[in-house]
Amino acid sequence: MNILVTGGAGYIGSHTSIALIESGYNVIIADNLCNSSRKTVEQIMKITNKELTFFQIDVTDPESVETIFENCEIDSVIHFAGLKAVGESVVNPLAYYYNNIVSTLVLVNACRKYDVNRFVFSSSATVYGNNKIPFTESMDLLSTTNPYGETKAMSERILTDIAKANPDFSVTLLRYFNPVGAHESGLIGDDPNGIPTNLMPYITQVVKGKLKELQVFGNDYPTSDGTGIRDYIHVVDLAAGHVAALENLSEGVHVYNLGTGKGTSVLELVKAFEEANDIRVPYKIVERRHGDIAECFADVTKAKRELGWATKRDIKSMCQDSWRFANRYKDKVALRNGN
Repeated sequence: MNILVTGGAGYIGSHTSIALIESGYNVIIADNLCNSSRKTVEQIMKITNKELTFFQIDVTDPESVETIFENCEIDSVIHFAGLKAVGESVVNPLAYYYNNIVSTLVLVNACRKYDVNRFVFSSSATVYGNNKIPFTESMDLLSTTNPYGETKAMSERILTDIAKANPDFSVTLLRYFNPVGAHESGLIGDDPNGIPTNLMPYITQVVKGKLKELQVFGNDYPTSDGTGIRDYIHVVDLAAGHVAALENLSEGVHVYNLGTGKGTSVLELVKAFEEANDIRVPYKIVERRHGDIAECFADVTKAKRELGWATKRDIKSMCQDSWRFANRYKDKVALRNGN
């Protein structure tokens, strides 16, 4: 099978590409590299010792997408490509609506034209908004709390309607929670361009001295320590969830939460990182970030039952693997310094 992975050079896409290759699939990556690097594609091939096909394109461009479908016999699509920062989406909603919605429309249009009927969509727990925790797939999506979440909810509705109109079209919507960690090789991980918008890469940049201190957005939430609670999932477990979803894809629309089912507060994660790596993380409390909610964690019963999938890695592993990736050039620096 040839799997088109949009955003495959990104954090989650790259780990999923590895999992797909290791499961015997041929991977074709499409990525505009706006928040990733061509080096990541090279690292994927190094880890797997396999070649892959890479197109540096923007998935919102119909002609570029059609070139891929014309030249590659695509069997399935896993759609990651998109902007993903909650805070940034509040400040610049137009970019999020255009990029995230148009890319979905362009891809599905190409799928229908070239008779590709297997589609896995990278959605998010943000679609649940302020629903009661734990979040379950059967909940009504009444409202989201930020434009990023709304683009995911809108894409879900688009894909659902297309599947209803085309019974041969199989769609799986994966609502995953907070990916952290890195590949055990230390060769790929969460390495965003500019100042990180996700918690773990922000922590590692603080520890490495690139940033002064971690900003904790609010300590007055109705939680055990006042900081936001999230369901942190190791990115390698998350990647395995995508393979499981692909291998269990069937006609119609299917929705699954991918998380651990457990909540961890921001300060608990900071403490876990300090203990796992024997290092201090300086931080300060700042005002809440608009669009955030107090708690977010999954009910993962359905994914376990129908996909046979469950997480294997704990918070300690997430922290150790994140630091290993962030610190991956330590030995080379020491060697250059004559140590």
